[in-house]
Amino acid sequence: MEAGEEPLLLAELKPGRPQQFDWKSSCETWSVAFSPDGSWFAWSQGHCIVKLIPWPLEEQFIPKGFEAKSRSSKNDTKGRGSPKEKTLDCGQIVWGLAFSPWSSPPSRKLWARHHPQVPDISCLILATGLNDGQIKIWEVQTGLLLLNLSGHQDVVRDLSFTPSGSLILVSASRDKTLRIWDLNKHGKQIQVLSGHLQWVYCCSISPDCSMLCSAAGEKSVFLWSMRSYTLIRKLEGHQSSVVSCDFSPDSALLVTASYDTNVIMWDPYTGERLRLLHHTQLDPPMDDSDVHISSLRSVCFSPEGLYLATVADDRLLRIWALELKTPIAFAPMTNGLCCTFFPHGGVIATGTRDGHVQFWTAPRVLSSLKHLCRKALRSFLTTYQVLALPIPKKMKEFLTYRTF
Repeated sequence: MEAGEEPLLLAELKPGRPQQFDWKSSCETWSVAFSPDGSWFAWSQGHCIVKLIPWPLEEQFIPKGFEAKSRSSKNDTKGRGSPKEKTLDCGQIVWGLAFSPWSSPPSRKLWARHHPQVPDISCLILATGLNDGQIKIWEVQTGLLLLNLSGHQDVVRDLSFTPSGSLILVSASRDKTLRIWDLNKHGKQIQVLSGHLQWVYCCSISPDCSMLCSAAGEKSVFLWSMRSYTLIRKLEGHQSSVVSCDFSPDSALLVTASYDTNVIMWDPYTGERLRLLHHTQLDPPMDDSDVHISSLRSVCFSPEGLYLATVADDRLLRIWALELKTPIAFAPMTNGLCCTFFPHGGVIATGTRDGHVQFWTAPRVLSSLKHLCRKALRSFLTTYQVLALPIPKKMKEFLTYRTF
């Protein structure tokens, strides 16, 4: 889609009828995820099942004229045949999903250590956070279980790998803690982060691997150091529970979404609040009973860092341009819970309470040279380092996103 156009529904995937129902099962799609190389899509389709689907989708799902680019599709098919859809039976309701970063030598060592009889292959990993506090680690290409991580005492709500490829995994749980795991050391738990007073809903690691953001059923957001695993600061500004958070691709911005119907854009280095994006109802309710009808469920940055997507309880997917205060596009979606962008742009995936996944067109835009330079510089310069540069004030304001 072009900037300003409404998102179009490209495809909708629905779970098959489960073999049996029991009291432990639920049908919500709490998490959706693309692998960082864009070659796989995973969704928790309810009833303890995770579906792993090769990307791009098979032709019968995609309208003519649309092509989803996958940087590694040729690599996947070379010598091994086309990758096949996988069904992972996790045995418990699945709440959180996270793919490991690009396949790396340490991941191959992990595979070889636990499966010496299997040929050494490039190993992409999927972590699943479960209802009983367990975390199961799967090898994507084969669908085999690699590790089972124990430590949490309640639902593992969210998971995040360090983008550097070091196979450090962060988990967020209803037991009010975050835990740090090293998959290169047999899944050893290396740290427990305490301080939240409510369930932890979300965790996000900055792309430069320096910071960890965690959001719980509280009005404040916690920022932690990924180097020392200590609390850097609390971000105060929301009026209700914060449920979702995400860093910009250059680590210079942090967005948080709350039940208070607002998204706040922060400078994570200074703690300053840069912008508030209010979710106004398009159709006001007939009475005052639905005071939280625009409560936020999910927020995410686009891969080039120029757009945001949000999912709210008012049955709308919104797309926001970084420098505008109102949405540039809407799409109707019922019972939305989560959203994520395709790593190479052009597509947004959303999950619903019904166990469905929907794929929508997202803005395709050629980044300006100014933005590309800002993104490159901010990938290794903090706000304070930018402010110390001997450059004009207006340039500093642009580089620190103060030109809104």
